Amino acid sequence: MGKDVIIACDFDSAQKTFAFLDKFTEEKPFVKIGMELYYAEGPSIVKEIKRRGHKIFLDLKLHDIPNTVKKSMAVLSRLDVDMTNLHAAGTVDMMRAALEGLTREDGTRPLLIAVTQLTSTSEERMQNELLINASINDTIIKYAENAKTAGLDGVVCSPLEAGMVKEACGVDFMTVTPGVRFADGEVGDQIRITTPEKTKEIGSDYIVVGRPITQSENPVEAFRRCVKEFVGE
Repeated sequence: MGKDVIIACDFDSAQKTFAFLDKFTEEKPFVKIGMELYYAEGPSIVKEIKRRGHKIFLDLKLHDIPNTVKKSMAVLSRLDVDMTNLHAAGTVDMMRAALEGLTREDGTRPLLIAVTQLTSTSEERMQNELLINASINDTIIKYAENAKTAGLDGVVCSPLEAGMVKEACGVDFMTVTPGVRFADGEVGDQIRITTPEKTKEIGSDYIVVGRPITQSENPVEAFRRCVKEFVGE
């Protein structure tokens, strides 16, 4: 499985998104379209970015009853994205339904991954506010195991848990890790974070990087730095 850097295009309009992507004249980065951009522009933004030759991770984190998620995934599958996701907290049945909805008649489908715990969630918040009494690590591993049981390709987890997920679910079980910052960069609002270089050592398959690239004075150079530190090219 090849490693890759996914840029989180967390913009609120197509205009801002394309102004950013137009800076990349040599590369066609793998991009993440999240709720902000998708809700602002709808499916058309996905189609246009795909038309431009980018791989797309559609990050909408579905979480609903199994039948609703199944039908929604069938719609998203027609957008020809490369990866999409849901919340593992929705149970194994929901994840299985999602996989069924996402799979096209010819048997092809985007990669499907599950969010274990958001990188903004600390163990204290999880226990005090969500009343989950297990440790955050045990919770993440259980959610990852549930995702594997459901037939998913992997999970979204913080870089700090990627190694544990691989150990519990196998090296072929994919880990997609946000919460990546340069060693000399700003932390922002995320808690469970690390650097691209360290994430490579841990064994993540994909890293999702937003503000360190999108808010950089030179986004292309910041992207290339990420690739160099994480992929080694």
